[in-house]
Amino acid sequence: MPDEPLELHDVSVADWYPHSDTMAEVGFLTVARRLPSLVARAMRIAWTASRRDTAAAIGLHLLGGVFTAFGLLATTGVLTALFSQGPTPDRVMAALPSLVLVGVSAALGAAVQGGAGWAQARLTPQISRATEQRLYGLTSHVELVAYDDPGFHDALERANNRGAVVADSVVSEAVDVMTALIGIAATAGVLGVLHPALLPLLLLAVLPDTWAAVRSARMRYTTMHGLIPARRRKWIVAELLAEREPAAELRSFTMRPFLLRLYDAVARAEQDVMLRLARRQTVARLVGQALGGLGAGLVYAALGVLLAVGAIPLAVAGTAVLAIRSGQQSLSNLMFATNSLYEQGLYFTDFLQFCADAERRLPRPGGGPAPAGFDRLTAREVTFTYPGAAAPALRGVSVEIERGEVVALVGENGSGKTTLAKILAGLYAPESGVVRWDDTDLAEVDPDDLRRRTAVIAQDHTRWPLTVRDNITMGTGRGEPALHAAASVAGADEVVAALPHGYRTLLDRRFKDGQELSGGQWQRIAVARGFHRDAELLICDEPTAALDARAEHALFERIRDHAEGRTVILITHRLASVRYADRIYVLERGRVVEHGTHETLVDGDGLYADLYTLQASAYR
Repeated sequence: MPDEPLELHDVSVADWYPHSDTMAEVGFLTVARRLPSLVARAMRIAWTASRRDTAAAIGLHLLGGVFTAFGLLATTGVLTALFSQGPTPDRVMAALPSLVLVGVSAALGAAVQGGAGWAQARLTPQISRATEQRLYGLTSHVELVAYDDPGFHDALERANNRGAVVADSVVSEAVDVMTALIGIAATAGVLGVLHPALLPLLLLAVLPDTWAAVRSARMRYTTMHGLIPARRRKWIVAELLAEREPAAELRSFTMRPFLLRLYDAVARAEQDVMLRLARRQTVARLVGQALGGLGAGLVYAALGVLLAVGAIPLAVAGTAVLAIRSGQQSLSNLMFATNSLYEQGLYFTDFLQFCADAERRLPRPGGGPAPAGFDRLTAREVTFTYPGAAAPALRGVSVEIERGEVVALVGENGSGKTTLAKILAGLYAPESGVVRWDDTDLAEVDPDDLRRRTAVIAQDHTRWPLTVRDNITMGTGRGEPALHAAASVAGADEVVAALPHGYRTLLDRRFKDGQELSGGQWQRIAVARGFHRDAELLICDEPTAALDARAEHALFERIRDHAEGRTVILITHRLASVRYADRIYVLERGRVVEHGTHETLVDGDGLYADLYTLQASAYR
């Protein structure tokens, strides 16, 4: 119904400011204290990306500050000569040496600033590459269970969509801050030489703008940080409206009006928040500008007093005006760069915090090599709970599998079958209990080495936007015979034969010459992927869910034939397919409630017999 209320869940407006209390104390002094740390972090990233370009950018900016100071001091000589007594031609001739020095300083300053800009521009792509490598190196290496944690997803969203993106900006703004500080130092040195009383006038002109810039940055970060859950929901809905996968169902269930309403509800609430932010930032900037104008007036009034009492000569006053203008420009640049650095640095801190958290979620370092094989795979009293779950997914589960056996895990949805299979495959680590290959505790084995000896055919397999060859081999180079053998066993060779470029066909219609497969064809590719690994342990999680009856029967026959010498763990709801398994474990609510052969379980009149009878009755 058009007027039906929408359930926004975690994107309700009241939840959009979860960090406002945390950010409320951020003020100018906080920024000043954190600025050196932000600059140091940025410089470490830049140094890691390119030592040469970082050193060139900083060194050339420093040299540019020296030329700025030299030019200002030379300006004093020009003004002194022009304001002296005597004919105008004589005064101009007296000022020429100083004018030449001013020109040379300006030319050299422009040259070194150009070189610094070139070095800084070279840093940007190198920093982006280094940051992205660190991010994706961590996301692809963390323990799989991290992706079951909503907090990890929120942190990843912040790190990926803003934190990593602003890394190059953080470095750029840090260099700009250092450049502005060098300019201020040069100006302050000149004013100190001219008259010490001129130094405080610089601060008087820019402190109001400083306050406004910091306050604006705090407002924006607090709002953007709080909008993360809402924007996640909006992006998810946007993908449902625009992606290929849900397109057919969106139309068949006429979901378009509902999704558009949901998208607009979130977008409108987000828009209201951003409009309020714009109004608050505008007020802060206007107050800062008004106070800044008052400060500038006080600066020139103070100069007038110094001239009136004879504290400084006219030439020095003229140079002071130029120096103060230059200092104001440097201070303005400093405030702008500091504002940007602080704001971008907050997002970059999210990236650094995510990286630190992800590093804590990495698999344990080291570990011995996985055994070449096993005679017996055992799990004893295994317990596992997903992050944030109220109850364990597995409760003291014990199984025993002999080498070469076909063992089935059956049970109703949510009984823990897939979770147990992932633990046996080394994808999850149990909270308690132990999994062993013979006498080797898998907790003491290198996880990647273990996974190379295990093959998983998943029900929710990934449809990789790669060629058929890469979808089967997954980057391993075992040669053409292994590729064709795996495709043949899985029945994927028939799929490949119908494709225009065979194994070189790209399986993604979004690209030129890309092809799309049916669900059953994709499942055959996924099965071939599992067979190609030629692993000691083969885990098949609903491998026939998308296949018709004939293809399903053929695939199970191939699994039995191909599994000779391998150990196979089979997860399926189609109990007719597990009749010939060597052993069947029946799970219910995270526990093994019975196990045995098909015949003993049917005769036992337990859960398995009940489920099998229900399925069999449908065919009578």
